[in-house]
Amino acid sequence: MVTVSELVLDCRELSTSEINRALRAAADGTVARIVQPRGRHNLAVGLQNRLTVTIDGNAGYFVGGLCDGPDVTVDGFVGWSLGENLMSGTIRVRGNASECAGASAHGGLVVIEGDASSRAGISLKGGTVAVAGDVGHMSGFMAQAGTILVGGDAGESLGDSLYEAVVYVAGKVRSLGADARFEDLTDVDVAAVRELVEAAGFDHVDAERVTKVASARQLYNFDALKDQRY
Repeated sequence: MVTVSELVLDCRELSTSEINRALRAAADGTVARIVQPRGRHNLAVGLQNRLTVTIDGNAGYFVGGLCDGPDVTVDGFVGWSLGENLMSGTIRVRGNASECAGASAHGGLVVIEGDASSRAGISLKGGTVAVAGDVGHMSGFMAQAGTILVGGDAGESLGDSLYEAVVYVAGKVRSLGADARFEDLTDVDVAAVRELVEAAGFDHVDAERVTKVASARQLYNFDALKDQRY
């Protein structure tokens, strides 16, 4: 039987740079735990190794940003820009997230088991963002590719300037943003939502009863003469 040792990093004793350097130097398969975070910003940033990282408590801005591979779990709330520019791996928050969760994520999965504030999934570029609860206004703003799943309600201007990303909402949508529209669910949509629900661990979302929001594709081409008068 192989015993996996745990790397414990204490925020009371180590700077953020020291913690991130220790994580980057760890071998693939390492199980790491960050204790006493107390809202510390920039934890578990820029990791390219296959680690399992648990943050024991609330964390600040940019948790898990610029990562390509690790699995990060936060046992608490997080600040702005969770998982910004995530390339691969999983980031799970067992609480609420502030603005811009999953911003510009190219890949991987960001799971928020509580609510997310405004602009969740902003400029998404292929990643997946799953929120068990509600999301704030302008979520999915300028999302170019990828998937957003909202297990609760969505705020105003959902999907504003949406491109090829798709948003699924289990609850109510307060309003749609520019160039976003409702579309009928297809069998492919239902299958995709079921897979995402299972990956996120959301047992309250019925894949056949979500609302699909996609781009109306009216902003793809700029018409310089549209509103000119002669």
